[in-house]
Formats: sequence, structure tokens, C-alpha cells
Amino acid sequence: MKKITKKTYLDWYENMFFWRKFEDKLAQVYIKQKVRGFLHLYNGQEAVLAGALHAMDLDKDRMITAYRNHVQPIGMGVDPKKVMAELYGKKTGTSQGLGGSMHIFSKEHRFYGGHGIVGGQIPLGAGLAFADKYFERDNVTLTFMGDGAVRQGSLHEAFNLAMLWNLPVVFICENNGYAMGTSVERTANHTDIWKLGLGYEMPCKPVDGMKPEVIAKELDEAIDRARRGDGPTFLEIRTYRYRGHSMSDAQHYRTKEEVKKKQEEDPISYVLHKIYEEKWATEDEIKQVNKKVKDRVKECEKFAEDSDYPDKSLMYDVVYEQEDYPFLPHKL
Repeated sequence: MKKITKKTYLDWYENMFFWRKFEDKLAQVYIKQKVRGFLHLYNGQEAVLAGALHAMDLDKDRMITAYRNHVQPIGMGVDPKKVMAELYGKKTGTSQGLGGSMHIFSKEHRFYGGHGIVGGQIPLGAGLAFADKYFERDNVTLTFMGDGAVRQGSLHEAFNLAMLWNLPVVFICENNGYAMGTSVERTANHTDIWKLGLGYEMPCKPVDGMKPEVIAKELDEAIDRARRGDGPTFLEIRTYRYRGHSMSDAQHYRTKEEVKKKQEEDPISYVLHKIYEEKWATEDEIKQVNKKVKDRVKECEKFAEDSDYPDKSLMYDVVYEQEDYPFLPHKL
């Protein structure tokens, strides 16, 4: 496992704080209707991504996730300005403005979405891993899902084949307690989601999702197992989201007291406390980091604001491979 050092914690703080502020800005511009459709924010779950990235080999490993997917591609190396432009629907976005909030994608940086269908990414993650095994590539795919997605039948089919074929994949459930507004307790007669792996004799366990070093350690072991050819792992990473399921969520299913109590475990505050405790940075140095982050977010916003919308013809150009396709509306 890569060492977790002073620099690791300082990077974790800056990255997680940037992801938080980046999405806070998205929430602001969503209210102004500059970002349309749905908007699912990651606030509170940042330690999961921070720990995962530390354990991954970013030169070859892959990631696929659900629609709460704005900061993951940034962590994988995608320019955040392009991510914000995509949310604005601008042609400078990651998919020229056609993917939007739920479908961020970058083949170049091995980030395969961003999927709006609940659980739809689970078999796709297994498929990416199958391709790597088939072509004898030394890569591992991290397949993320929410606690609601584990109730989809596609999970069981993917688990079965992943174990049968010994695929280099790590399945990760980010259990933030609620599938939209439905608590885990109301979706099944058990609450230990990680035990779903037992039925397939897949190595599985629960993980504290608020401490990045814990996540990094567990994922390092799972990735190493997959890379050496010993097959998949299923981890239930127990985390929490501080905002609603989406911006339209009134959050009637939980109390303000519950959220406030969970905010005491904020992973950003946890990492910052560790930095101060170890005297790795002064308050003035942290203020400089905070200013740097906020300036970077402003740059992203300006880039998205100043970019142009794509021409409508692009919608046809990316759907039909045949240039003289006879059934386009303007040809009928």
C-alpha cells in the first residue's frame, strides 16, 4: 500500500474541500436555473473517493458509478472546468453538453460514468473487468453503487458471473442510509448490506466511510486481490450525505437533528483536525488553501458561463453513424 503521509492528508484536505465547494457552487447556480434537470450532490461522502483514489493506480485502473458523479471524474484527472461546463449544457463539457449532471464520462481518464438507471452500472463494471481479463490487462475496475441499487436484480447476476469468471473488479456500496427517501431498514429484512456477498462466497465486509485512511487500506487490499487474479470483493462503505437525494428533495424522511449529529463526523473536518493535531499546517496556511480552492471554483464557474451552447445538429451527429441516414426529421 502507498504510504499515508503528511502530504497525503494535506492533499486529501484540499481535494475534499474543493469537491465540496465545487458542488456548493453547483447548488447555487441550480437555483438560478443555470443547471437544469436533476442534481445529486456528494456532500458528506468525500472520504470514500479520497480513500479510493489513494489505493488505485490512476494510470490503468477504472471507475464506474451511479448519477452522484460530479467529483469522481475530477479525482480521476478530468478538468473540473469541463465538468462544470457539462452541467451547464455547454459544448466545452465532457460530453459537449449532451450528458448533463447524471452522465459525466471520460474514456481518456478511465471514468466510465455517470449512469441514470439505478444499478445499471453494476453489470457494466463487471463487463469492463471481463474485458481486462480477456485481453490480459493488469487493470482493476472499481464499481460503485448506492444502497438502493443493491436491491436490483442486476447486482446478483453481476456478482454471480464476477465470481464464476474470477473478474478483477471491486464492488463498492456507498451506503448513505437512504435510497432517495427510503431508509435501508425499509428496503429489506436485513441492514448489513455487505452480507449480500456471502451468498456468492465473495470476500465482503463493512467499512467506516468517514475516514479516508480506513477506506484506502480496505480498498488497497481489495484491489491487490483483484490484480493478482484472486477475484472480486464487495465492500459496504457506510457514509452519509448532508444534502437531500437531489436538489428537489424536501428531506421529510429525516430530522435536522439527525443530519446535525452526522455532521460531527464530517470527513473534511476530520482530516483538518488530524492536520492541526500533527502540526502539519498552520491556520494561515489552511486559509491560503481555502482561498486557492475558492478561486479555482470561480474559474470553473467563469469557464462554464463564458462557453457556448452546442449547435442542435450535434444531437444527430452523435446518434447516427451513417452520414446520409434517411430518417432524420429534416429529411422526412
